[in-house]
Amino acid sequence: MHVADRKLDGQRGGLRLGLVAVCAVIALAGCTNNKNRVLFDGEYFRTKAKSASDDRRSFVVRVPRADRSPDGARAAGAYEGARYCMESFGTSEIDWVQAPEGDDGTPVIEGNTLTLTGRCVLW
Repeated sequence: MHVADRKLDGQRGGLRLGLVAVCAVIALAGCTNNKNRVLFDGEYFRTKAKSASDDRRSFVVRVPRADRSPDGARAAGAYEGARYCMESFGTSEIDWVQAPEGDDGTPVIEGNTLTLTGRCVLW
């Protein structure tokens, strides 16, 4: 193989990687379509789950604008926590630290945001 052929193969590899990245961005953009979002108690919530520490099993879910529907926000937060664990570890079982329901059965909302914390349970 000539040097020019190796250089061309390297460029093709970079092009393939670039095309894969473009396709991934397009696919993710489709996920923001309203018909792909989940409705909770008549509302859409923009939830976000992320690991809480170096141990990825521990996570935090934040549900902003929870005052629109505290029950819907609680359900959206629980759903996002289960989704995080399922995508990360293949299980939806959660050991809740700050659960979707407070001690009296109502969600705990500070400011306008519901914050949940938990840990994915591995078998």
